[in-house]
Amino acid sequence: MSVEIRLVAVTRAYASGLALDGVGLEIAAGGTVALTGPSGAGKSTLLHLIGAMDFPDGGEVHVGGQRVDTLRRRGLERHRRTVGFVFQRFHLLPALSVLDNVLAPVLPYRVGFDRRARGRDLIAAVGLSGREKSLPGELSGGQQQRVAIARALVAEPPLLLADEPTGNLDTATGEEIVDLMLRLREERGMTLVMATHNPEVAAARDRVVRLRDGRVVADQTVVPSDDVMDRIGRIGGPGSRGASCGTGPGAPSSCCWASSWRPPDSRS
Repeated sequence: MSVEIRLVAVTRAYASGLALDGVGLEIAAGGTVALTGPSGAGKSTLLHLIGAMDFPDGGEVHVGGQRVDTLRRRGLERHRRTVGFVFQRFHLLPALSVLDNVLAPVLPYRVGFDRRARGRDLIAAVGLSGREKSLPGELSGGQQQRVAIARALVAEPPLLLADEPTGNLDTATGEEIVDLMLRLREERGMTLVMATHNPEVAAARDRVVRLRDGRVVADQTVVPSDDVMDRIGRIGGPGSRGASCGTGPGAPSSCCWASSWRPPDSRS
């Protein structure tokens, strides 16, 4: 399951300046797209608008066939349940175990699936079997980001947005995290949009969209190298490929909104 995305002449300004300047962009359902560009180019702002974590000053944002920038409260809640977010900072709750962190987005809601079974399946899928009871402080940075990815997928969202997910990781660990997300996207048929400064991370995408000063300045299709495809096939370890996350209607938001985001006021 995946969703298509369409932005029409989108603008967004903050006190610090213009973040997006008439951006038009279409992303096909099931696509894998990297947003690149220098700090202040508008990458994070674009992700926030797609996820309805922020709203444009002008233009239109369409996701999955509906215009999300005009939705009211309940419509926004429904839309946010279809989006998984992965951030540069892991935003794990330090007093909760790995399993409880993964389940945090769905704990307040009535859901049609076994929460703990799905959480364990996802922990296995990201290569952390046996660490369900560990606390975040007992994990490496790469392991914490794996937990954050599992948390983003707990509600089985058709859309995954990743904002500089390798920014706090060393090069080798960052490659593992990117390959893991690509494999999970392929297995689950999601749409994946990632903001990154790293050209090697961008090269692992089907398509690279470059932003500068709030505008799209380049848009190209990329064929991942054999090395990237081989890494994707090997990442995660035995037993992790194809791990089931269960099914269930009305799955809630896959992101701890209150704990992981504050209204942006930058052009990053």
